[in-house]
Amino acid sequence: MIESELEPGLRILAVVTGEYGKRQVANILQRGPSTWLLNDWRLPSVLPQMIDDPDELVPETLPTSDLLLSFAETPAVAQLIPRAAAITGAKSVIAGVDNEAWLPRGLARQLVGWLGEMGIACITPKPWCSLTQTHYGVRRGHQEPYDDRYIAAFARWFGKPDLRVSVDPTSRTITAVDVQRDAVCGSARFVAEQLKGMPVEEAERAAGLLHHHYPCLASMNVDTDFNDTLMHVSGNSLKEGIAEQTRSFKLVHFIMPDR
Repeated sequence: MIESELEPGLRILAVVTGEYGKRQVANILQRGPSTWLLNDWRLPSVLPQMIDDPDELVPETLPTSDLLLSFAETPAVAQLIPRAAAITGAKSVIAGVDNEAWLPRGLARQLVGWLGEMGIACITPKPWCSLTQTHYGVRRGHQEPYDDRYIAAFARWFGKPDLRVSVDPTSRTITAVDVQRDAVCGSARFVAEQLKGMPVEEAERAAGLLHHHYPCLASMNVDTDFNDTLMHVSGNSLKEGIAEQTRSFKLVHFIMPDR
């Protein structure tokens, strides 16, 4: 990856309420471009369901930022994001949905509307690892396009896993897996590291198991937008990418019927 292709000096504020967000932040700090400046704003894990005055919970000062990332594990945080975005000067917001209990779809639409009225771009990729530089997932079979340079700069490195697989055609084993884009949580890089040396016939299944073992922290409750769990949606996306690149190296067995 070439850092000059990205928004130079991207300033990010991550909103965190628990261990889920801490892991995302740690991975971004470790794997993101050195030109990025990442700060985190940590909130209590328990907040009132209805917040009458966001000013009581949002500090008067927060780090100046281009992009705000919400890793909140409670829907109440959505009521604080517009105020936080205004204080930081953020131009864009990503509030990913790995669990609808943390950001219900109705509240997600409201958040997009509130920020839109402020002239701030906001997307709510569902799950987080559906995000690319041009679109993101919202429900089964539908990708929502967007056009925002700050979000796209982030999505160049983190979002929908993009793994480039190299295969030895003689042994039909994986010789290398280059991570072009990692999942925000780091699961794609973990899978990539484990696949090296694996026979192509085993790679797709192994990728799904490794994704779960990392573990993926997306919800295991069935989401009605997908008729599946978001953990499975995430894992299947990763498996499909591996399957597509290894398919041509797999042996095809033909069964001839008895005459």
